[in-house]
Amino acid sequence: MIPVEKRIDLLKVVAHPARVKILEELNRGVKCVSDFEDSLDISQPNVSQHLKLLRSYALVDYFIDGRLKCYFLKEPLIPDLLELLKKQYAEDVPAPACCPVTKKGTYPGERRR
Repeated sequence: MIPVEKRIDLLKVVAHPARVKILEELNRGVKCVSDFEDSLDISQPNVSQHLKLLRSYALVDYFIDGRLKCYFLKEPLIPDLLELLKKQYAEDVPAPACCPVTKKGTYPGERRR
C-alpha cells in the first residue's frame, strides 16, 4: 500500500502537462529520449529534466541499450491514474436532499462554489 504522503508527492510530480504526456507515451511502451522529443515538441534537455524528476520519484526507470537510454513505467498506479485523467463526466455529483448532520430541511438547489 502506498503511504498517503507518497501519493500526494506522486500527484504533485505528475501535475505538469509535459510529464503527463511522457507518462502517457510510456504507458504505450518503452521509449527513448529522442522518441519523446518528436512527439512532445520540447527540447531534449527539457525532456531529460522531466524524466530525471519522474525517475527520482520512482515513477519510471530506464535501461541502457548501446548509446540509448530506454525508459519504462515503474509505478503500477500510473496507468490507473492516466485512465482516470481521461475520464469524462456528464454531470456533477448530485446535491444532498437534506443536511446530513441534522437530517432537517431540504437542500435549496444551487451549490455555492
